[in-house]
Amino acid sequence: MAGKKAKDKGMKAKTKNKKAEKETTQGLSVKKSSDFSEWYNELVQKAGLADYAPIAGCMVIKPHGYAIWEAIRTWFDARIKATGHSNLYMPLFIPEKLLKKEAEHFEGFTPEVAWIEEEGEKGEGKERFALRPTSETIFYESYSKWIRSWRDLPVLYNQWANIIRWETKATRLFLRTREFLWQEGHTAHATEAEADKEARWAASSLYKELMETQLAVPVLLGTKTPRERFAGAQKTYTLEALMPDGKALQMGTSHNLGQNFSKPFNIKFRDKDEKERYVWQTSWGSSTRLIGSVVMTHGDDKGLVLPPNIAPIQVVVVPIIFEDSKKAVMKAAGELATKLSTSFKVECDCRQEYSAGWKFNEWEMKGVPLRIEIGPKDMKKKQAVLVRRDTGTKKAVKLSGIEKEIPKELAAIQKGLFEKAKRFLKANTVNVKAFPELEKAIAAKKMAKTEICGAEKCEDMIQDKTAATVRLVVENEKPKGKCVACNQSANHVVYVAKQY
Repeated sequence: MAGKKAKDKGMKAKTKNKKAEKETTQGLSVKKSSDFSEWYNELVQKAGLADYAPIAGCMVIKPHGYAIWEAIRTWFDARIKATGHSNLYMPLFIPEKLLKKEAEHFEGFTPEVAWIEEEGEKGEGKERFALRPTSETIFYESYSKWIRSWRDLPVLYNQWANIIRWETKATRLFLRTREFLWQEGHTAHATEAEADKEARWAASSLYKELMETQLAVPVLLGTKTPRERFAGAQKTYTLEALMPDGKALQMGTSHNLGQNFSKPFNIKFRDKDEKERYVWQTSWGSSTRLIGSVVMTHGDDKGLVLPPNIAPIQVVVVPIIFEDSKKAVMKAAGELATKLSTSFKVECDCRQEYSAGWKFNEWEMKGVPLRIEIGPKDMKKKQAVLVRRDTGTKKAVKLSGIEKEIPKELAAIQKGLFEKAKRFLKANTVNVKAFPELEKAIAAKKMAKTEICGAEKCEDMIQDKTAATVRLVVENEKPKGKCVACNQSANHVVYVAKQY
């Protein structure tokens, strides 16, 4: 009787362990199609990308999320350095008097600036410092001292830094937090043409290539309307992506600042003709919200789906273990991972305390592009099984040729993710001519391509009645009809959508 009780107790414990393992591998509790916002928040946390910080409005970027940022940074850094740009670092604290030097800039950023005060010495009063909402003003105070001659130009500097914007809206990890990471380029040029060429290059070449070839996120490129452009800019180039919930995400911006900052900051140079002139400037930036775009664009109900080009782990080797062949399979898996690690970012999951199924679920949640399964049957056939994260398709490959097969699979995944996202953008962008059509398109979570006259009151009307904004103006495309808002002659072709 005692033996039976012990056996029953053991069975219950075994059942309990199996139940606990099942609960651990259940993954996401909501589907992407049913509750997009909750799906996103849960995925970011369960995939180990980020978590909420104990400070309201802030986030903790976890190792898996930070590794993606490092991959983006590595690619980006190589591109800018190859074109003559250098990295430096400016202080986090910006004196209020500097922030006020360019009036429009100050007015645009004041609502979200976090301030600290320092008591002056000997009764001199308090001085306020902004915690870097962006760095134009502190860069340009230095530029006014560093630039003297045409020989000093162009100045091509970039900074990797944290940014503080005291958001009051609800926190959305990677998309809307009080502190985030970014890069910001700040350049100075001798002529207006050189500055505009730089600003266009940053948007149309640097950022577009990053987003489409590395993140596999298709973007629309254009300019901002005066109402929407960067505070203090002469022209803002923007890259916008459409997310699965029908909202546009601003992925990066590049600003032609003209001489709007060089004049108040007195940034002059002596030109070749010995005359003093003000420099022409640009600034351009993108942030950790790029990670959010990857999550939303490619993720599914199993978890992340990472493009191979930015995946911290491109290939995971999972041994299929049976007791009688454990040692041999573990050895084969380890040797395979070691061999592949010279060419790819590889992880060998040789943990014995978890089942193969548990591991499959975990690596699918983390978005690893390619899984390699190897078990005793595979060893006999001198093969391994490749499993694609994006499609789930399996393919048996001979071990002798696996090093040639993996690059093909990774390239196919990268291309497949981009093409799928591109099809989504095309299918969810509609042409509209009349305001009722615009309202219907926005309500249906679409991006609307339409025409406007350019009056700010018309943009206000669009936002008031649809909660959407003009995301970008299409360059080099002439309007053919009437303004969708006022029915007067149109001057611009634009894209309209709700925004993050």
